[in-house]
Amino acid sequence: MLLKEGVVCFNIWQNDPIMEPETNVLKVVIIGPSQRFLSGISYVTLLLSNSLADYFSVTALLFRDMLPKKLFPGYKRVGASLADCGYRSDIAMVELLDWYNPLTWVEASKYIRRGDVIIFQWWTSSVAHMYLAIALMNLKKKPIIIEFHEIVDPLEHGFFVLRLYSKILGTLIRRLATFYIVHSEIDRQLISSHYDIDLRRIRVIPIGLFDQYKKTDKGQAKDYLGIREPNVILFFGLIRPYKGVKYLVQAFERLPPDRIHNSHLLIVGEAWEDQELCKTVAKSPVNTHISLIDRYVGDSEIPFYFSAADVLVMPYTRASQSGVAHIGMEFGIPIIATRVGGLEESLGKYEGTRFINPMDPDELATVIEETISGKQLFEPPGELRWDVIAEQWNDLINFLQSDKKI
Repeated sequence: MLLKEGVVCFNIWQNDPIMEPETNVLKVVIIGPSQRFLSGISYVTLLLSNSLADYFSVTALLFRDMLPKKLFPGYKRVGASLADCGYRSDIAMVELLDWYNPLTWVEASKYIRRGDVIIFQWWTSSVAHMYLAIALMNLKKKPIIIEFHEIVDPLEHGFFVLRLYSKILGTLIRRLATFYIVHSEIDRQLISSHYDIDLRRIRVIPIGLFDQYKKTDKGQAKDYLGIREPNVILFFGLIRPYKGVKYLVQAFERLPPDRIHNSHLLIVGEAWEDQELCKTVAKSPVNTHISLIDRYVGDSEIPFYFSAADVLVMPYTRASQSGVAHIGMEFGIPIIATRVGGLEESLGKYEGTRFINPMDPDELATVIEETISGKQLFEPPGELRWDVIAEQWNDLINFLQSDKKI
């Protein structure tokens, strides 16, 4: 059923929004990070909630404190007002869950009992104990869907204790789930083999475009950023070793001298685990044409970087998906991406993508040269609009509510 208007009321003693019971509308509870911990996953939680509200009565049950604050690499910006978009007024948005407080998990179970379907947003096992507790309190066995954004977090995989924790708790919570969503066929096969899950219980539904940003004039964007060169090459997002940014710097240094002189490399994002990159940029012989913006960039600034860019480069050495790519596609700019993980499958829908091999600065330099010579814009893929994505979720949720067995 297509729901045009939702009803929101307030629990007086808690002052928490609760969806008014409606017999003819399914109630969906989506659990994920709030905008206090702003990231691609918190945007997906918001955009998915907003799109599903056309079909269902939606409650967004969000993390209030995700980790002990000092353990979060971007802790200085936690709670800052960096987002310009928000939840629809007909969605019950509840910031309740604390990583360390079981009482909030018990409180969350009240919302679970009111729901018909529960959706967990999954990207790291740091929240596995909380998800496991909530799933165990799902006494009425409401269908649980886990949407995977990462199969195994690179940081967790690098430490034995974290890897063991992830394996044990991750396996337990996944056994309590009814169905699983991934964003590429590669991830579908990987999850099935890694966690021994029946392929029939895993469905591919892509992430929609990050369409919440307003485009601005290229000249105005470059003036705002103080860029005078005619060509702008952009890397955007958290800077971690697997993002391969060092290969982008090497590729930029290998461009013809006249092309370097007329180009500017923008590297924008927090350097969480790759402080070595800061030294690499400082020592580069062409560093006067490189800007490293080592901080989290809020929504008000993002349109300037993407409007100024002539090409977005994603030189990852591994990846499942990338929210950054979904911004680039929405802005219509060319994208250069490596053939890793699910990137080739997801970005293959976008005519503006050029694929290269990972860790190959020579090939990357060649493709950058060819791409910025063209100055072409492209149409975003229609199949990645959120209304199309919501239709796929609607089909799955109604399937789980039917009497069909997997």
